[in-house]
Amino acid sequence: MAATAGAQTATPAPRKPTAATASEPWKKIPIPPLHDFKPEQPKKIVLENGLTIFLQEDHELPFIDGTILIKGGSRDEPADKVSLVSLYGQAWRTSGTATVAGDALDERLALKAATIETGGGLATTSLRWSSLKEDYDSVSASAIDLLLHPAFKADKLALAKRQLEAGIARRNDDASGIASREAMQLAYGKQSPYGRRAEFATVEAVSLADLSSWHDRTVVPNGMIVALEGDFDSAAMETKLRGIFSPMQRGAAIPAVVNAFPPPRPGVYFVDKSDVDQSNVILVGLGTQRSNPDYYALSVMNEIFSGGFGSRVFQTVRTKLGLAYSVGGSYGAAYDHDGLFEVEAATKSASTVAAAKAMVDEIGKLKTVPPTATELKNAKDDVLNSFIFHYDSKDKTLAEQLTLALYGYPADFLEKYKTGIEKVTAEDVTRVANKYIDASKLAVVVVGNEKELGTPLSSLGPVTNLDITIPPPPGPPAKK
Repeated sequence: MAATAGAQTATPAPRKPTAATASEPWKKIPIPPLHDFKPEQPKKIVLENGLTIFLQEDHELPFIDGTILIKGGSRDEPADKVSLVSLYGQAWRTSGTATVAGDALDERLALKAATIETGGGLATTSLRWSSLKEDYDSVSASAIDLLLHPAFKADKLALAKRQLEAGIARRNDDASGIASREAMQLAYGKQSPYGRRAEFATVEAVSLADLSSWHDRTVVPNGMIVALEGDFDSAAMETKLRGIFSPMQRGAAIPAVVNAFPPPRPGVYFVDKSDVDQSNVILVGLGTQRSNPDYYALSVMNEIFSGGFGSRVFQTVRTKLGLAYSVGGSYGAAYDHDGLFEVEAATKSASTVAAAKAMVDEIGKLKTVPPTATELKNAKDDVLNSFIFHYDSKDKTLAEQLTLALYGYPADFLEKYKTGIEKVTAEDVTRVANKYIDASKLAVVVVGNEKELGTPLSSLGPVTNLDITIPPPPGPPAKK
């Protein structure tokens, strides 16, 4: 028995790897190719007054969601009233309508577990609502009442101003936020609709009359897209919507924004933040638009360069050199203006310059070191798998169809994306890197503690110190 017990407790000899474990059998699991992407297209109706309607039936759950996108956003507001659209988007909903105050509307919707929300964005404002199918008529009636008969109120505008001004007062607290804000302004320009920022003075300049004027200017049928998704019959819903929106009269369209930007002036732009012990570094330039024929090749290039843990910049700057806590980037592509090309890192103060130089070196290698077959395959797989999950439901696909219609893209743009990515070659990646990327034309934004930097920033190029002082609120006239 003792011998047996001893045999049971003896430490077994280490196993030698078998052929099965040595060959990593999990890598032999077959992965089928992605099927063709053929999203269900919503029903599209265009009324005589120019209003566009999208209807997407989905009978899985007894809900109906509505969206109205209205052309005109913060990029269209006056330069001396930056924040108008943000204030409008908040006060529109909280003020309520001519017959129902915003607070009373809150209570009414809460009893039905329904929502109505408004908001302001860069290129649009929006009105959205959601309810159970059985409550659709009453909830949508409240939403349309808010659209057609808003009652902008002084106390709600004042509340929105206080909230926005609280954010302005705190905007220099976060180093990464400072870096992102300054990078955007350097890329687009201080006076550009994409680079300017709200200040106390521009917030205080917005009046109730401005909100009403903005609403009257933008809420016109030829500048609106209405979309519904959920448990309804399209024919019956079309009849309802035609009855509501057909009587609306056309109005003047929001003029197109000029979207030509000079590239940022190269150099180093520094913000001294003495209360931090690390630096935020951003290399920034202009990206591209989604209508660019090279959009697909640039998307693959972006994934290879900065798409995740396996990207070149991550593997070199963080993993191999250990110069950053986090590092990444994006070659941005917007719908109707150039996005941003950004490479950013958070690093120890003493390694600020070394991290910046390592990022610049990796940008240069994009032009001279073609992607390997493995890099190319992994990048295309990652891009396509991510793309599929972005549009794996009817509501996501409908939302994208609204965006495509807003910016004048073809309805089959999403369907062409998969094919476009699959056709990208290693030669394409190198070609677009050489065509669109030039590290010498990038601005370098650094937010950090000057006393702890070690190597001077001037080794990266001429240094400009940025003033991030927040202009004080406008006060009463000074006494003589």
